Amino acid sequence: AEAAGVIAGYAVANDVSEREFQNERGGQWDKGKSCETFNPLGPWLVTADEVGDPQALGLRLWVNGELRQDGNTKNQIFGVHHVIWYLSQFMVLEAGDVVNTGTPAGVALGRGPQAFLREGDVVELEIEGLGRQRQRVGQA
Repeated sequence: AEAAGVIAGYAVANDVSEREFQNERGGQWDKGKSCETFNPLGPWLVTADEVGDPQALGLRLWVNGELRQDGNTKNQIFGVHHVIWYLSQFMVLEAGDVVNTGTPAGVALGRGPQAFLREGDVVELEIEGLGRQRQRVGQA
């Protein structure tokens, strides 16, 4: 089945990770992605017909005004439609489910030297045509 017919739309999601939970508490990635306030979504849902080609969107992220990520969805290892097709093999996707598809190069874990977020840091991110978010890192 063609995945395009089942995608309602696209939105910006800040796929926050708590690396200490992931790296120092047994190596399971899920527990570092599931904290309260993680994965803010929005500011709006843009319908699939308004987006056009989901594999042609610029993605940018700044920390305290410094550009840390500057990519494009054309560089995704697996495109949106493939991700939906693949997940459908293992789970039933229901209306309203959200699927994050990844992030461009530049995450702190892969940087040298690593520059993890600290309390008070301001994170801004945008996806071309989908909107922009801004968050201040709170106390742990």
